[in-house]
Amino acid sequence: MAITTSKLEAKSRTSSGKGPARRTRMEGLVPGVVYGKGMEKPFSIALDGKALRAAINTPKKLNTVLGLVVDGTEHTVMLKDYQMEPMTKELLHADFIAVKENEQVKVKIPLVLVGKAVGVLEGGILSQMRRELEVWALPGAIPLNIEVDVSPLKIATALHINDIKLPTGITVKAHTNFTIAVVTAPEIEKVAEPVAAAPGAAPAAGAAAAGAAPAAGAPAAGAAGDKKAEPAKAPAKK
Repeated sequence: MAITTSKLEAKSRTSSGKGPARRTRMEGLVPGVVYGKGMEKPFSIALDGKALRAAINTPKKLNTVLGLVVDGTEHTVMLKDYQMEPMTKELLHADFIAVKENEQVKVKIPLVLVGKAVGVLEGGILSQMRRELEVWALPGAIPLNIEVDVSPLKIATALHINDIKLPTGITVKAHTNFTIAVVTAPEIEKVAEPVAAAPGAAPAAGAAAAGAAPAAGAPAAGAAGDKKAEPAKAPAKK
């Protein structure tokens, strides 16, 4: 049974290093290397960058199994890594790993949360801690994604790698039981309490007080009665 989903043409390169790689790019091709378990040694190739982009333009992206034809010989490979020019996004180098139909390969699979968590229905907040999972799978059985049911999650509970059911043929070899998703309690908004006035503090602005100052133009309290009346002067004698 064929496991490849895309074909890709390439030609071999007899030399490697920065100089030959630069000359390959000047020819409009992308330098690359093919390596893998069971191969005597890696070998260098040159291929068309646009053809490579088209070959991995599938739902599985980098997990697409390719039939790489080099000088008439086909190799079953996967794109393991690549280098890209930051500004122009031009491919600078491509690394391919040779795979076999009956041997598992290490890949990263997207994690998709499905279902409605019980804790969310109770007002909690669901957070996804990991977006992908590194697994081992046969090249022809690499899933598009792994669905994780979060329905049982309650508030203050979490879902870990060891809790999920993996598809048939998929294994995880991680030593750490990573958290995948967690439901946390909603934050309670705190209302600021009014601050009590300290003893002897000045009254609030605008507050009426018994000893408040009189309005402008009004005589001060008791001002008329504070002055003593002067006696009337006797008329001058003629």
